[in-house]
Amino acid sequence: MAPVQAPPSQQLPAVQKLRIRFAKRGRLRFTSHRDFQRAFERAVRRAGLPVAFSHGFSPHPKISYAGAAPTGAASEAEYLEISLTHERDPEQVRAALDEALPPGLDVLEVVVAGPGSLADQLEASEWLIALPGVDPAEAEPAVAAFLARDEILVERMTKRGLRSFDCREAVLRLTVGSDPATVETCAILQVVLRLGTPAVRPDDVLAGVLEVATLEVTGPALLTRLAQGPLIAATGTVDDPLARDRDATQATATGQAVDHQTHVAEDDAAAPAVP
Repeated sequence: MAPVQAPPSQQLPAVQKLRIRFAKRGRLRFTSHRDFQRAFERAVRRAGLPVAFSHGFSPHPKISYAGAAPTGAASEAEYLEISLTHERDPEQVRAALDEALPPGLDVLEVVVAGPGSLADQLEASEWLIALPGVDPAEAEPAVAAFLARDEILVERMTKRGLRSFDCREAVLRLTVGSDPATVETCAILQVVLRLGTPAVRPDDVLAGVLEVATLEVTGPALLTRLAQGPLIAATGTVDDPLARDRDATQATATGQAVDHQTHVAEDDAAAPAVP
């Protein structure tokens, strides 16, 4: 006779919450968010982690995903939270999950979650947009034309149909560079985006650049997220969202107070965007 499953009310409580940073690299950048969810849940089972489950008629593992990159974009800064019913060493969890996931879905760091919400700290993201075949000198005037505008409307197909929105307001920084590691001509757009509603993506910014300027883009753009986290408004840069968690862990171990400043003073919060 098959064993009787314990009712949801008897699920063990969560005693530890971990925050995880992982990367999507190479061909695995084409993994959809749903595909990654399935792969990660399998990795949790293979790693033997005591994941906590929700209550109710359909219990599900307590795993929360934040700020997922769009399908087709590579990323060095994807985040999630997982709750466990028994405490585990974060580095051992990182190694076990990284081994259980396929190459290209790489677990970079695991920390014990400190106070506050991880999702609330993801205020901005930094992206690279690689444009193969585009000369950086030709991209400069196109970017200047984009930054000179106060509003640029672009369209994107959503679940609710075709939607028009302003892609300019979310751009805090947009610069042009090149990749010295490649011999091919390739312009690199580096952009910092404020996260909001509607969410402006790097491909929306590229569409806005092409809307206001003539730029011959002959191949598909390659999108890579470098960072996402708290916004330092005075400089238009992105801070590390796990820094407070590390500080809280260190403070607990040493008995010292936490003093990690990720935001500028309130008077600087409305500082103008840095182009």
